[in-house]
Amino acid sequence: MTLATAIQLDTAFKKDVYKGLTSRPKFLYSKYIYDKAGDKLFQDIMAMPEYYLTNCEFEILSAHVAQIATLFGKSSEGFDLIELGAGDGKKTKILLKYLSNKDTHFVYKPIDISVNAIDGLSLTLSKELPNIDVEGETGEYFEVLERLQNYHSRKKVIMLLGSNIGNLLHERAINFLTSLQEVMSREDLLFVGFDKKKNPQTILDAYNDPTGVTAAFNKNLLVRINKELGGNFDSSKFKHWETYNPETGTAKSYLVATEAQKVLIKDIDLEVHFEKWETIHTEISQKYDEQTVEWLANKSGLEIVTSFSDEKAYYTNYVFQKKNL
Repeated sequence: MTLATAIQLDTAFKKDVYKGLTSRPKFLYSKYIYDKAGDKLFQDIMAMPEYYLTNCEFEILSAHVAQIATLFGKSSEGFDLIELGAGDGKKTKILLKYLSNKDTHFVYKPIDISVNAIDGLSLTLSKELPNIDVEGETGEYFEVLERLQNYHSRKKVIMLLGSNIGNLLHERAINFLTSLQEVMSREDLLFVGFDKKKNPQTILDAYNDPTGVTAAFNKNLLVRINKELGGNFDSSKFKHWETYNPETGTAKSYLVATEAQKVLIKDIDLEVHFEKWETIHTEISQKYDEQTVEWLANKSGLEIVTSFSDEKAYYTNYVFQKKNL
């Protein structure tokens, strides 16, 4: 790295793009898909019939909202409902509406990496559910853990919906869950959505739809680099590709160069060469079975309180608490 380049790497986005595109094999972090355009594309993905995850979690929350609300609300002092990766909050609103109608005393703290998502959610909730106290924040999961250290005055319920835990391979998932466990008291709860192992074709279809929405979502990484870092990627020269390993339960997304090419990224003084069929790894989506979830919990100092599944058993929301050691 030249001195000039080192001086220019003054943001996390620049550093991560430089690191990913100078590695072999190349990679880019999926968190950078989520600008305003990426948020809209993900909303489109969630509306697709192939993307079963959204409907499954809607079904679970709708069918079991009373039981879930009772679990969350068992505290005379009220509680803080902290949602990591809140997005547009469409599924969470099922629970928020129920809690509001029951005059439950709580504060909703949605947290997301996207400023656009948090601003939009806070605005819609102020109109749709004005009686709820909303304190939105932006940040990445591991940054948020530091803030959670300060929430000790009363019970907290931490939610992670949409199988966002699946963006972490097992080792990082254990580190993340352990960090959450360390900021939890015995009465706190952790509510996490896990996508389960199933017909491999069903999983592949969810991440590689025939209309090309998922491809556009994946390619938004390149669009954002062009827009914000002065890149000259031609996204039409990259193919979205999805793989799924039914043994490990790992789905992976790639952008594959369809021809040899050179890309310039002006703001980080980087020239990137691609061979034909060279890949950029962009995302993982981990799938689970019951034994793996129990193993993750045990390794993280957590125990399963209960769980809720959809009728097809495609998806399960688990409730965890800190182990009583």
